[in-house]
Amino acid sequence: MASCSRAQVISLYRMLMKESKKFPSYNYRTYALRRVKDGFRENLHVENPKTLDMLINQARENLAVIKRQVSIGLLYSVQRTVVEREPHL
Repeated sequence: MASCSRAQVISLYRMLMKESKKFPSYNYRTYALRRVKDGFRENLHVENPKTLDMLINQARENLAVIKRQVSIGLLYSVQRTVVEREPHL
């Protein structure tokens, strides 16, 4: 597989972030967002094309998993946590 351009990596990052924000559960949502940010930050300086291709493929697989989990999560109602509730004035 050919190496991905910077624009493709940024696009994949944005798709992962966008999908992660769709989790109905606060805990899953914050966990997924944190993992995406940390994963990309951790591999920011990878130069090896083979390693880069492996990481991109892994991110695409993770995107598919997140999409499946979000759709499963939307099938069930979730009670909002105290953190998510609107303040009573």
